[in-house]
Amino acid sequence: MVKKTIFAICTLFLLNIVAPTLETKALTFDKLPTKQTSKQWSVQVDKADQGKGLVKPEKGKFHTYSLEVDNIGKDVLSAEVHMFRNEPNSTTKFSLFSCPDEKECNKEHFERAISLADKLNDGYPYRFSNFLLAEKATEFEVEIIWTQKGMEGRPLKETFTFTAE
Repeated sequence: MVKKTIFAICTLFLLNIVAPTLETKALTFDKLPTKQTSKQWSVQVDKADQGKGLVKPEKGKFHTYSLEVDNIGKDVLSAEVHMFRNEPNSTTKFSLFSCPDEKECNKEHFERAISLADKLNDGYPYRFSNFLLAEKATEFEVEIIWTQKGMEGRPLKETFTFTAE
């Protein structure tokens, strides 16, 4: 009888320790906008733009958000913005968008990076008005790769990570 009681207590104790670690959290932004900044960049996630032709959230599948990236530091020569989400139980990150117009990713790559840098330097933020984020994602990552004017040969990278709380 005593062994069964001890076994039952140990089982309940272990379940209380293990069960919370098995709980999965979906990445949702309870308070929008949410922003992260560095010396060079400001990255803000907000509500998605709504309208004709724009995707709408689908319960149980994905949420929609918007993204705005501002250059708040030194002028840049070239800039790229990449967005990724995680996949539960995987170390792989998935890109949230592909190459423009289904083109080869490297074709016109440098020209697009310089064009984006020019807009950012002129005070116009990079704005992605409506993107999908899978409900199963627990992490959203914005990666910015740029070259600084005067240091053209050396790319710089900064990553902003938003996680489930």
